[in-house]
Amino acid sequence: MSRHLVVVDRPREWAELLPSRLLLSAQDYVAGRNLPRDKRVKVINLCGNQGYLGVGYYVSLLAEARAHGVIPAVGTLLELSRKSIYRIGTADIENALQRRLGRRSEDVIDLDVRFGACTDPDLQGLAEELFDLYPAPLLRVRLRRTDAWRIERLRIGSPAAGPKAARRALAEALEGYLVKRWRSPRARPQSRYDLAVLHDPHEALPPSNARALRHFMRAGRRLGVDVDLITRRDYPQVAEWDALFIRETTRINHHTYTFAQRAEAEGLVVIDDPASIRRCTNKVYLAELLRTHGIAAPRTEVLQRGLPLPPGPRAWPVVLKVPDGAFSRGMGRARDEGELEHIAGELFQQSDLLLAQEFVPSQFDWRIGVLDGEPLFACQYFMSRGHWQIYEHKANGRVSEGESHTLPVEQAPAEVVATALRAAVLIGDGLYGVDLKQTERGVYVIEVNDNPNIDAGVEDAVLGERLYERVLETFVQRLERQHTPQP
Repeated sequence: MSRHLVVVDRPREWAELLPSRLLLSAQDYVAGRNLPRDKRVKVINLCGNQGYLGVGYYVSLLAEARAHGVIPAVGTLLELSRKSIYRIGTADIENALQRRLGRRSEDVIDLDVRFGACTDPDLQGLAEELFDLYPAPLLRVRLRRTDAWRIERLRIGSPAAGPKAARRALAEALEGYLVKRWRSPRARPQSRYDLAVLHDPHEALPPSNARALRHFMRAGRRLGVDVDLITRRDYPQVAEWDALFIRETTRINHHTYTFAQRAEAEGLVVIDDPASIRRCTNKVYLAELLRTHGIAAPRTEVLQRGLPLPPGPRAWPVVLKVPDGAFSRGMGRARDEGELEHIAGELFQQSDLLLAQEFVPSQFDWRIGVLDGEPLFACQYFMSRGHWQIYEHKANGRVSEGESHTLPVEQAPAEVVATALRAAVLIGDGLYGVDLKQTERGVYVIEVNDNPNIDAGVEDAVLGERLYERVLETFVQRLERQHTPQP
């Protein structure tokens, strides 16, 4: 478990507001006195002067040097010091202001955001978004309406400034922020580690269904791991956990990648790690990686927007793909040059590059789950009835999915498993799902997924509860290696 440390200028000013065991003076922290021996410390910096080279700045700077998680981070302090920098990050947030404030009569609103909370219910969503973007104990925001509502000013407030009532309000917000960690009266055995599982309860095609998530939580209790389900709203608190397991469909330009980056930077064990996400979510990269290492894959060419389509001959039909599509989205099948140009024109609206790949027909795709370089499960995913893909996205928004069959890894063809392992090791040592087709000409790798499905009733059909335990055991092993002193 991580320990929280609230660093303040004068602990006596906060003694009635926060538990004394949390408090440490900035003077002691900067000097390195009275620090916990456990390196898994999370610092809440409530110092007054957090300007460049002020004592609060040095607290955050030294926290990062000591590998302590800290709010606010030095990067946040620097970004909020210049409007020309933070206005880039807040551009999307500003676009939603008109909807939130369209009925307000005033032209100027001053807002205090304390650990992502504010007292104006119309602006609570804004407060959470700003805290997600710039995690800081106190954000001072001024909104002004001219032709439209804008964020006129955004800065870090001085937690120590103002009357005692202001400090009390901040302490109460901090209590809400940390209640899960330091005010938990639950009588239960102490867990060895805390694992955050990032998921989206509203995702239509999640990597793990609700039953599977419950299985992970039960497996955690058996292994002494506290498994917490989190959402994108928990981004500011990522450093509170020891490890992060992403069970939401990953993309580069997406909060899942930001979570992975932040968690890795904080020293958490992460699956999917940022490098795996980068390598797997782009099919152009994967195609080149497989070709370079001599792993069989369907014949593939890269098409570029604005350039003539490369001349044939081609074996028809051809499958066109956007580089970062998932769950059979961002794809089309062309049966001749005319269809190729038409489908490419539509898909080029999503990406400057496309893949044109030889179509390899089959009744099903193999999916070999690989964890830490070892096979985990073997599934056959059948095509949706009357369709050429596993998932058929219909015009009315409904999705039709083919059947699946899971069998013991040792019963899967040896060549399929061996090829999957060769492809997965090129990506890393995380959790991957390697999709392959077995044909008369041999075994072909279609793609490697960094975020493979583990659904209750499908991938766990053979191993049952043991599947979830094996995944969590990998986290435990990595955490134990991380916290074992090196000789």
